[in-house]
Amino acid sequence: MNKDKVIEIFFDIDNFCKEIDEFSMKKDLLGDKVARRNRKSQLSLSESMTIYTCFHLSGYTNFKRYYNELVKVHWIDLFPNLVTYERFNQTQNRLFIPLMAYLTQKCLGKCTGISFVDSTKINVCHIKREKQNKVFKGFAQKSKSTMGWFFGFKLHLIINDKGELLSFCFSKANVDDRDLKILKVMTKDVFGKLFGDRGYISEKLAEYLWNDGIAIIYKRRKNMKKMNLSDTDKVLLRKRAVIESVNDELKNICSLQHTRHRSIQGFFNNAITALIAYQTFIKKPSIKIDHILNDNYPLLAVA
Repeated sequence: MNKDKVIEIFFDIDNFCKEIDEFSMKKDLLGDKVARRNRKSQLSLSESMTIYTCFHLSGYTNFKRYYNELVKVHWIDLFPNLVTYERFNQTQNRLFIPLMAYLTQKCLGKCTGISFVDSTKINVCHIKREKQNKVFKGFAQKSKSTMGWFFGFKLHLIINDKGELLSFCFSKANVDDRDLKILKVMTKDVFGKLFGDRGYISEKLAEYLWNDGIAIIYKRRKNMKKMNLSDTDKVLLRKRAVIESVNDELKNICSLQHTRHRSIQGFFNNAITALIAYQTFIKKPSIKIDHILNDNYPLLAVA
């Protein structure tokens, strides 16, 4: 990862942090007059957020090695006020809200009328060690996917045809993909057609989305009646695997999943920054819609 990319990410995050500072200053003016200790950290908030985000683009799989071998050695000119790894790790609790705000306000894409929905498992430990895991006790759950049993969480995603994230939600592993509480929140800014797999077959869900202006399209089971789909919809349904490619890049390139978490806070910081890092990709898994809309025959290509 070159330094120009780091500077680009820092510039965008720093501008966002300045907006947060302006908002907090206005809030303080309207607040009470009680004096509160508000000592500034040696490392700024935007620098900490940048370091966390760039970890997922660096190729490292261990954050401690990344911080000590890359950041403190080769990026010392970019971050002159670096603290020790131990001190940096102690300040991660303050990052979750700014990271979440930055992701939801600045990073998410826009709906184009063609969207894809899916969920992917996030393991926090091997299934055989689920009862020994103390970090996620009371949070992570055991569940079964098409790949077998796992212990952890689920990440629910909706993307557009350009591969950009539109919305996301984390849930326990045993939560159904068709959970209305989750999909109501995720489809708030989605319209048009939503393509999913057989895990989203539900008349109640289809009726709710239809009333909300969304037509959910999925592959039917063998014992179900076929849907009357246009040639365009049939091709788009076959290309639903594009969201599987997004899940693959999140796990294998952005290090969304690993089993070395020391706290629930660290897990969510890692997951949020992985999503932010993915959104910085210039080239994302996508489909070329122009051929379908302009030509008489359906033709799709993975970009």
